[in-house]
Amino acid sequence: MSTFDWVIQLIYVFSASCFVLGLHLMNNPATARRGNQVSTSGMIIAVAATLAIVVHGGLIKPVGWVVMIVGAAVGAGLGLYSARNVQMTAMPQLVSMFNAVGGGAAALVAVHDYMSAGASVSTTTTVTTLLDVIIGAVTFSGSIIAAGKLQGVINSAPVTFPGARIVNLLLAAIGLGLSAYLIGTPSTALLTVVIFAALAFGVSMVMPIGGADMPVVISLLNAFTGTAVAMAGFVIGNWALIIAGALVGASGGILTKLMADAMNRSIRNIIVGGFGTGDAAVAAVAAGGNVQSIAADDAAIQLAYASKVIIVPGYGLAAAQAQHEVAGLAELLESRGIDVSYAIHPVAGRMPGHMNVLLAEANVPYPQLKEMDDVNPEFARTDVALVIGANDVTNPAARRPGTAISGMPILDVDQARSIIVIKRSMGHGYAGIDNELYVDPKTSMYFADAKKALTEMTAAVKTLVG
Repeated sequence: MSTFDWVIQLIYVFSASCFVLGLHLMNNPATARRGNQVSTSGMIIAVAATLAIVVHGGLIKPVGWVVMIVGAAVGAGLGLYSARNVQMTAMPQLVSMFNAVGGGAAALVAVHDYMSAGASVSTTTTVTTLLDVIIGAVTFSGSIIAAGKLQGVINSAPVTFPGARIVNLLLAAIGLGLSAYLIGTPSTALLTVVIFAALAFGVSMVMPIGGADMPVVISLLNAFTGTAVAMAGFVIGNWALIIAGALVGASGGILTKLMADAMNRSIRNIIVGGFGTGDAAVAAVAAGGNVQSIAADDAAIQLAYASKVIIVPGYGLAAAQAQHEVAGLAELLESRGIDVSYAIHPVAGRMPGHMNVLLAEANVPYPQLKEMDDVNPEFARTDVALVIGANDVTNPAARRPGTAISGMPILDVDQARSIIVIKRSMGHGYAGIDNELYVDPKTSMYFADAKKALTEMTAAVKTLVG
């Protein structure tokens, strides 16, 4: 190995170290931004090293350089625009599209090397190429469907048809059967059939999954993307790709398991078919109780004269972009000597960490953000629990068998002395069932957009109690 090759390998190792360190720093909200910066630096260094290899080996002709530069500029521009302009509520869709791009790109890298080798392709390259192609293609088509469901372009309800399971098994059999044959008999034509079978399987796998489970599916597809990238690294012999892909695959797999546990659903049940549509807001009232509405002045009195208030943010807060308003209300209450904290459910919003990032934008102190296991014991000694657009994660029906969310860990909001729920309507959550919390005698409903409601409550506190 030449000195140049040694230097490149050392640079790749350094880049991989940046990825590992960056991932570690993301464990804590206070260091997450630095973790992103460290990981980004590692990727920039890895890209620069790859460009050095290309220049040193004279691997690209002038036309190729033009194509690569234009492609990189367009991709970077679209990525920068998307990252800066996407709403937090649409972040899962963006992540899903990034998954699709990553999985598809990894598969194309492997296909290119496989076709370049021709009949002399080695068994090792064939196996890793096939794994890359199958995983990458499934990720590409599945991620596009997942993004479409979350965006509302595709029906977010589970979409099935008679014989769907048989079709899935047939597609899997075609892909795996031809892959086994290709190991001994290389063929570009048969590889193309495997690719199309994998693409079709990605669509047929995600379509039957409902909107409630889609964030978990996106996390799973993210793990697939990492695995596909690692396989591409094996194909072209790039250690940076192998390590980066393995990190993404492992972390995505762990995140998927944690999300499934937080919803008390197995990954197998999610893949077989989910629940909930996340669509229409059904005007329904849980049986056995009446809904009590509340005005801004009444809510303000309860909050202003409480000793302890726990704020429970949910998707409704994110949809209304009301993080600054809730932070302002919390600061006002704290100025009156009230103990204020935030209860964060693992799947509040649409992705883990969604609420943390949203509230961090409004400069909410990290110590006030408490995870479910830490904050649940505090509800029993809380004067007011202020629920903002959170639905299934506060539903006491989860404690009772026989419901769509039975066994799902929830925030024990109903144990607070008084509960105020801000919601635009009595619409159900993703699980498609009514929230029994809304008819609790201790619960008062404030029907309004979260931003409007919080603004009115803040103004009422200032007016009534100074």
